[in-house]
Amino acid sequence: VQLQASGGGLVQAGGSLRLSCAASGRTFSDYIMGWFRQAPGKEREFVAAVSRIGGSTKYADSVKGRFTISRDNAKKTAFLQMNSLKPEDTAVYYCAGDRTGVGVATTPRSYDRWGQGTLVTVSS
Repeated sequence: VQLQASGGGLVQAGGSLRLSCAASGRTFSDYIMGWFRQAPGKEREFVAAVSRIGGSTKYADSVKGRFTISRDNAKKTAFLQMNSLKPEDTAVYYCAGDRTGVGVATTPRSYDRWGQGTLVTVSS
């Protein structure tokens, strides 16, 4: 599967953005989908993930209650709805797919497909 992330941009603190991750190629529903982010000078970190049919989700503590991950297997797209954005959410956001995992993973090495990243900038 090939992944294409989009939807990033510049937003003021307290605002919202919705990221999309469009897939092409192999069956999208074979993949657990995750979102990660990487801020300048920092390591890539887990944000959220959703199981193959959307029944299970996980979130980083820093985004719980503010971000919502979802997927539409018919449209081969995963989403990350980000509300109440903070300046510390500024990062390049990457979507990723895990075809072989059993549970929803939070480590980058568990994911074998990556999108190109989309920049989210939150101004104070």
